[in-house]
Amino acid sequence: MRYSALSLSAQTAYAELFEQTQALEMQQHIGRLSGSFHRKKVKGSWYWYFAYRDLDGAMRFVYVGPDGERVCALIERFEAEKLPPARGRARAVTVLGGASVVPRHYRIIKRLADYGFFRAGGVLVGTHAFLALGNMLGVRWGEADRTLDVDFAHAGKNVSIALPANLRVDVHEALVSLEMGLLPIAQFSGKVGAQYRNPRDPELRLDFVTARQRSDDPVPLANLNIALQPLKFMEFVLEDVTQGLIFSTEGASVVNLPAAERYAVHKLIVHAERPPRERTKAAKDLQQAACLASYFLAERPDDFARVWLDAIGRGPGWRKRAVRGRAALLRLAPELSARVLWGG
Repeated sequence: MRYSALSLSAQTAYAELFEQTQALEMQQHIGRLSGSFHRKKVKGSWYWYFAYRDLDGAMRFVYVGPDGERVCALIERFEAEKLPPARGRARAVTVLGGASVVPRHYRIIKRLADYGFFRAGGVLVGTHAFLALGNMLGVRWGEADRTLDVDFAHAGKNVSIALPANLRVDVHEALVSLEMGLLPIAQFSGKVGAQYRNPRDPELRLDFVTARQRSDDPVPLANLNIALQPLKFMEFVLEDVTQGLIFSTEGASVVNLPAAERYAVHKLIVHAERPPRERTKAAKDLQQAACLASYFLAERPDDFARVWLDAIGRGPGWRKRAVRGRAALLRLAPELSARVLWGG
């Protein structure tokens, strides 16, 4: 079984968690300062500050106190009082069968959300998006696996939500503030790179990608203070972006996600594009596409067919890869040959 429906209790708990998290984040971003605590060394001593951005986009720091037991307890109490409801509901959704993310990945995604990354047009992609889409659709994937990568994409002009034109988000600063040792592995013209790693934890990797236009050279994005790695066909999955939820035992966060049907068809195209050395990733592409296609065959075949026809209608290169990906998919899951899925 490639997927199973979550119980009504799980789906209800997820909906309540989503609504509550949206309300909480709205309160944080509008009704009160949105920011995070930072520990800084000043003249040989450590101090705590609360960092936030003002209406002009400038970073401001509020002094909290010297590093020590009292101030740390104050910060812990502040965080605990702010998050328990969402944290409790997140645990309930997980117990009822929802797919959570590992805490260290959640902390990265949550920190970027707090800094406004998703409000600036960022989109969560990769396996974390796949898991989040399952929760959103009310199902649990039978072949969903954990991933060590946290992949992010930026949709550029393709995000169909209203965004402040002058919004600035310092992604590099957000990642450094986590104190998880995440550093850009390359720099381009003095800009931070499109991939982050921890030298002491090489399995954890963050990739920032965007749609390819004229070349494969990384694209510096000044308003995010990062460079983005262009990828072919990425524009397809960054259209019709929606909102969903990621959660762990530590809480929940609203994120932008690809449309589920576009994510599935995109995985077929990507599978056909991967070189032989990426066999493991190619197999995961097919597994995720099979899970999603199985869902759409049962629930919403017209939506999948519409997106499939969109993909193969974008030109010979698109059609060639999409058809090749479909052939591989049908070898894995011949039950998905139903013509209704492919616009026939």
